[in-house]
Amino acid sequence: MLGLIIGIVVVGLIAGALARLIIPGKQSMSILMTIVLGIVGSFVGGFLGYLIFHKDAAHGFLQPSGLIGSVIGAVIVLLIWTRVGNRNSTRMR
Repeated sequence: MLGLIIGIVVVGLIAGALARLIIPGKQSMSILMTIVLGIVGSFVGGFLGYLIFHKDAAHGFLQPSGLIGSVIGAVIVLLIWTRVGNRNSTRMR
């Protein structure tokens, strides 16, 4: 169980960091938020992978396609996060 949690955190950190490198611009996030971004991106990528390819994690969680899906999901989540964050930060005078 502890190995699974550590694995999820490590994959989340890698996927979140790669997503932040792919998306241009400054994202003011801490390391903890980068890990959360990667974990949420893993769920989004896994869900999209299941919808498109009808495959699940029955063959193991740490597969190259799972890592790629995690990065793709993290990029999608980060794009949505930056668009929603920019909309909320503008003020009307």
